[in-house]
Amino acid sequence: MRPLYEQVRDHVLSQIETGAWRPSDRIASENELAASLQVSRLTVNRAMKELSDLGYLVRVAGVGTFVANQRVHGHPFRIRNIAEEIVERGHVHSCFVVTLKEQKASADLARQFSVTKGYNLFHSVMVHSENGTPIQYEDRIVNPAIAPEYLNVDFEEHTPSEYLLEIAPLQELEHIVQAVMPSAEIRDALRLEDREPCLLLRRRTWTAGQVATIAALYHPGMRYELSGRFKP
Repeated sequence: MRPLYEQVRDHVLSQIETGAWRPSDRIASENELAASLQVSRLTVNRAMKELSDLGYLVRVAGVGTFVANQRVHGHPFRIRNIAEEIVERGHVHSCFVVTLKEQKASADLARQFSVTKGYNLFHSVMVHSENGTPIQYEDRIVNPAIAPEYLNVDFEEHTPSEYLLEIAPLQELEHIVQAVMPSAEIRDALRLEDREPCLLLRRRTWTAGQVATIAALYHPGMRYELSGRFKP
């Protein structure tokens, strides 16, 4: 039989996941939960502490326990199709393509791709939304030698990550995570408040010994976080 505190924890989680308890709602006290679930207050306290540590609840001394405002989670050391992540959460993904064109390599891009200045590259900019709310502004440069048909892909049906991982097996990956203030264009695209920061994930990938893509992925700082668990 499963420990009682796990049963209490699962009961609270089900209330949150079904929407019976919504973000910022104050929930019943530990004594009230203990009485209604017919367990000890210590059992409830252990379950509440674990859910608080996991970010599902916020406990305020002398005030009460509240349902936390859940952020969208991403993993900083894996490449995943954002559409797949959204669908796994039971939500709907949509994509708006802002830019899809050829671009000459600047001196800086030539250095990063190890090509000559003026080399033809592909440039795409798109906004990914979850249930109609923008959660990622994707600015990507692609090496045509790796993905020659990139400009012909319907990115409202297939995300760049999905397409590129299919045609260009990943050999090496570089990630840099920063907190930045967005440009006006990015702020408008992500529907951010003035002075609201972005979480920026800079990604560079290699395939067959060549730099395949360089991407800047901007996320709303108040609605998104990167998290992961690793073993050395």
